Amino acid sequence: MTSELTHFDAQGQAHMVDVAAKDVTHRVAVAAGRISMQAATLALITSGSAKKGDVLGIARIAAIQAAKRCADLIPLCHPLPLTRVAVEFEIDAAANAVLCRAQVETLGRTGVEMEALTSVQIGLLTIYDMCKAADRGMVMGDIRVLEKHGGKSGDWSAP
Repeated sequence: MTSELTHFDAQGQAHMVDVAAKDVTHRVAVAAGRISMQAATLALITSGSAKKGDVLGIARIAAIQAAKRCADLIPLCHPLPLTRVAVEFEIDAAANAVLCRAQVETLGRTGVEMEALTSVQIGLLTIYDMCKAADRGMVMGDIRVLEKHGGKSGDWSAP
């Protein structure tokens, strides 16, 4: 693991990394996270009776949209032509939580980890937004990259 921070130049000023010399490869990143809530809130989501509608359906669309807009939100991210964004939600009834997993892909010169992380976070934030009237104490966490593939550094999986 390198300790060099690539978003700073020799003078310590922030800059966008030049990726022009990198090879175009198929790049994939998978990220995940969770939102914990009261049992009654989870029941609203699973029953489809939340006042604002289909919580997970809307959260999925928001998560996909977020991956596509990542460069608009994070200043030094490159705008990337994404070839695939897949978002899945899983209900963890025992923990009163919803798990979100996003897989983002591109054919490009830089990875899509930030797009996958942004997708997960916005998906979870959308669940919060749609259910906050019922439960303002929801907690998001465990948001992380699970794996990445492609590029010069090759494959990586979280331990």
